[in-house]
Amino acid sequence: MAETKRVLLSWSSGKDCAWALHVLRRTEGVEVVALLTTEDESRERVAMHQVRRALLEAQREAIGLPLLRVPLPSPCPNAVYEARMAAGLEEARAHGVDAVAFGDLFLEDIRAYREAKLAPTGLEPLFPIFGANTGALAREMIHAGLEAVVSTVDLAKLPASFAGRRWDGALLDALPPGVDPCGENGELHTFATAGPMFARPIPVEVGGIEQREGFAYADLRRVSP
Repeated sequence: MAETKRVLLSWSSGKDCAWALHVLRRTEGVEVVALLTTEDESRERVAMHQVRRALLEAQREAIGLPLLRVPLPSPCPNAVYEARMAAGLEEARAHGVDAVAFGDLFLEDIRAYREAKLAPTGLEPLFPIFGANTGALAREMIHAGLEAVVSTVDLAKLPASFAGRRWDGALLDALPPGVDPCGENGELHTFATAGPMFARPIPVEVGGIEQREGFAYADLRRVSP
């Protein structure tokens, strides 16, 4: 009998990594044992998405997995990013992780970069949802019950009014031509609030929208049950 592959999942708090978790949990011979997140160490928020640590913790609790945090400065030089990620992966490997999974969808250069960086570590790269048609995938996610809120918008690609909106069928229908439904080109990022990968939903409210450095950020806050 083949041994079960112990997998560390790159976790941004968004819909794509949440769906990757769902897919991996239904894959034979694979066990997701932990989540890996990069954090803006000065703001204690998820890097890029700028989601509060408290919300990240709520996701972790609803998933039932430990979370490996990699703190990053802001701005973060690439050399610093790579050094801290390497240290985090070494820690994971020391705890018996065999592979690292990512929720990437179709960007070949990003996939090649990840494969190159993992090659010296002995950790296997996994891309469980890579190559999916993003239009069909977005509808599949929503139909399966995945719920998410837009946390970040690239203002060069979308107006700020999209920040804080639910990522649902109505939002997909409202996207301008050329914008990827899953935001794979960086048009938008999300925070996943419910779905088959969570034991319970994580209700949130939008505290406000902040615009800086070409992005609009929704300040998402957890709503007490």
